[in-house]
Amino acid sequence: MAISGYLSEFSLPEIFRLLEQGNKTGRLSIQERSEIPAHKGKIFRIWFKQGKIIAAGDRIDGHGLLSMIQNRGWVSSRVASRITEVCAFDQPAGLCLKEQGLLEAEQLKLLFSQQVLQQVCKLFELQDGQFQFETKVIAPVSELTGLAAPPSEVTLAGLRALRDWTMLSDKLPEPASGLISTIVGKPQLRLNQLECQVWEFTNGDVPIQHIAKQLKLPLDKIQQVAFRLMTMGLVEEVPFVNTEIPSQKQDLEMPISGSSGNSNSSPSNAFLLSLLGHLKNKV
Repeated sequence: MAISGYLSEFSLPEIFRLLEQGNKTGRLSIQERSEIPAHKGKIFRIWFKQGKIIAAGDRIDGHGLLSMIQNRGWVSSRVASRITEVCAFDQPAGLCLKEQGLLEAEQLKLLFSQQVLQQVCKLFELQDGQFQFETKVIAPVSELTGLAAPPSEVTLAGLRALRDWTMLSDKLPEPASGLISTIVGKPQLRLNQLECQVWEFTNGDVPIQHIAKQLKLPLDKIQQVAFRLMTMGLVEEVPFVNTEIPSQKQDLEMPISGSSGNSNSSPSNAFLLSLLGHLKNKV
């Protein structure tokens, strides 16, 4: 089964979340948009196993990982060229080299970070592109370190490092919306200081624009943090309705129904504008 579309329709965080929640196994190919219409854009491939990312690369020959190892001077080109001869048929190259005593566990972690975290995080900067996920595609063992990472963790790292939010601007929560937690207790993910601060407002009773004022930070910065928490499945955006109870003095000053043509019993302008703004965004 193949899933395809454009990043202008489905963002990379949304795609990752879908594949993680579905425990999908296969290959996600992302072709960036070329500035020259006659030329095809570069294709980047990410391999998944049971919902986790196990490898990534942009080389067709499947030698991206081995090239990284050689560039670091950890193995010679002769050893790299014989990797398929000394390893088991379905054994990840990284684990094979570790068993041979050529790589250490920490070196594998560094390789996986460079191969997956660094390369995939750059994809969040794409202004547009076409994606396709195919289930009947086996990851080449030469690209496997033997390690894996949940797409949610990769997404969080990518969004934290993102500088240009143009492609995700229409995905950000509304300034007048609130945030409500979707989980019981505190998040298991390791949140940074700002994410923890925004998390404290996930009771749905404070608009995002007020959170920004209280934290004395730009509104778009708080919207981006809120989007990260939403993408992780930790919170949901909810329309904020001000249900402030009138004071006793205000009650006494309210005209009796029928005594005036302008009755204060109708909804306030602030409430109507907030509701109409929310409905407009959902249409």
